[in-house]
Amino acid sequence: MKRQIIDTISTYETIIIHRHVRPDPDAYGSSIGLKGILQASYPDKQIFVTGEHEETLSFLDQPDQVTDEQFEGALIIVTDTANTERIDDQRYKTGAYLIKIDHHPNDDAYGDLLWVNTQASSASEMIYELFEEGKASANWKMSDGAARILFAGIVGDTGRFMFQSTSKKTFETVADLITYDFDRTELFNGMYEVDRNLLHLQGHIYQHFIIDDNGAAYIKLPLKTLEEFGVTASETSLLVGSLGNVKGIKAWIMFIEEEDQIRVRLRSKGPIINELAKEYGGGGHPLASGASIYSWDTADEVITKLKKLCL
Repeated sequence: MKRQIIDTISTYETIIIHRHVRPDPDAYGSSIGLKGILQASYPDKQIFVTGEHEETLSFLDQPDQVTDEQFEGALIIVTDTANTERIDDQRYKTGAYLIKIDHHPNDDAYGDLLWVNTQASSASEMIYELFEEGKASANWKMSDGAARILFAGIVGDTGRFMFQSTSKKTFETVADLITYDFDRTELFNGMYEVDRNLLHLQGHIYQHFIIDDNGAAYIKLPLKTLEEFGVTASETSLLVGSLGNVKGIKAWIMFIEEEDQIRVRLRSKGPIINELAKEYGGGGHPLASGASIYSWDTADEVITKLKKLCL
């Protein structure tokens, strides 16, 4: 499969790379990292990354501005995106050929060519694996910038290597990536330093989360609370793992209200929670998933179902 992807890439002059909406470090790492590899390997090709920029990830990089005309006859590669509804920039449909590279469960088997590996820690790890094959078969090259952002993607999706998805292959990959020239201290600062108002909100979460005797926990963050602390909904993504430090917790939900929906961010230390996310139009990994709902009554329904999972 990797060789097929490499051979397909070699035949197109324009390549446009997509990732999912509301990007995280792995979405940027896999898409922009692949762009960097391909630019270093095929300097005559036109290679772009599309999608709405996430300001909290500006320290990593940002996507390109891509015109409608550039999609004509282009190869489209979508990374780190389980289903078509979550692909950022729906113009992916207008390209000539579509490749899916992902590590989520393959519930939506879209694309002309698919490479899905649910055992991979991250899509960024998969891109590095693709690079290894490309290096051996087509003289692919890695840039320092691509190594930096792939490293960030892996760090982000493994929770700094603490999640169960971290494997021997993961450590071998990052061992290779750190041989390239980039500042890991500066990168970690960008990923994990937070503004004071976000720390104040974290304190609010610790003070107000609710947990039952079976380790099911939740916190509701309505718009009023976000406005009180001066925090945007996207910034709260940095705090989702906070409750994982609580002794006795099995699984938890953070509900974040936005103008038109309530984001449901689920995390677990054991119970499988992605099936619960799917019930509400979402999905993700067995221990880290998300969905969207549209009322606080529905939030209470989700909480009840989480409690049953933790029995």
